[in-house]
Amino acid sequence: MPVNHPARPGAASEARSPLADRVIFIDGEAIVIDKPAGLPVDAPRDGSLSLENHLASLTFGFQRWPLPVHRLDRDTSGCLLLARNPKAHKRFTAAFEAQQVTKRYVAILSGVPEQSEGLIDMALGKTSTAEDGWRMVPDDRRGKAARTGWRVIAARDGRALVLFSPQTGRTHQLRVHSAEGLGFGIVGDPVYGDRQEGLGQPLLLHALSIRVDRGAKPAIEARAVVPDRFAAGGFPDAEQLLLGQVDVAPEPAPASPPETASEVQPEAGEG
Repeated sequence: MPVNHPARPGAASEARSPLADRVIFIDGEAIVIDKPAGLPVDAPRDGSLSLENHLASLTFGFQRWPLPVHRLDRDTSGCLLLARNPKAHKRFTAAFEAQQVTKRYVAILSGVPEQSEGLIDMALGKTSTAEDGWRMVPDDRRGKAARTGWRVIAARDGRALVLFSPQTGRTHQLRVHSAEGLGFGIVGDPVYGDRQEGLGQPLLLHALSIRVDRGAKPAIEARAVVPDRFAAGGFPDAEQLLLGQVDVAPEPAPASPPETASEVQPEAGEG
């Protein structure tokens, strides 16, 4: 949809954030930005820049800063929903809890799955060691339910372009489900992927689209164009290959009981 930015008092004197040019949806209660890879949503412990450093330039005439409703990992790009007021933030959070938000991700895998599409149903839990730090692992006993629909869009040169449709929002869900459920990590993933195969490449995972239904109001709908780094991964035509595919991913499974906000908004993104 066309984005019309309301005029902001004093905008000319403010330092303009590059994120202001990455707004792909805006109305009175929501903003969706195309988050660049490398920008963390939460402030890092080392004090480096994060989304918070850009929020003042995303007010577009409002007094309040918008606040993120969910998370994307630092190196995952794409659609990130921000709420423009506390009431909207509460409603959007409830939509995530009730699994009423539809998200699509695209990734390049380091191999080609045997099947063309399916549903990964694999509970995930957190583990930590002194040598490797923390990571997410399959855990049927104590882990939290995690489900991901997937479809191979194209395959070439031993890699696959895959569309993911997460039905839950666990930490690193797509990265673990790719590696453990499909048998191939996402290219550029230094934790769950093949470190040699993707050596020196950025993480090839992108939040392609998001839809949030709002009852009588028009739904929030946004789509972020596939970034240029996918070309280096062997799919310079990824954007064209995905046209018409966003709405034909595997259908969601029957809804589970509502999750708590802490489960829906983990310390890191599902990607």
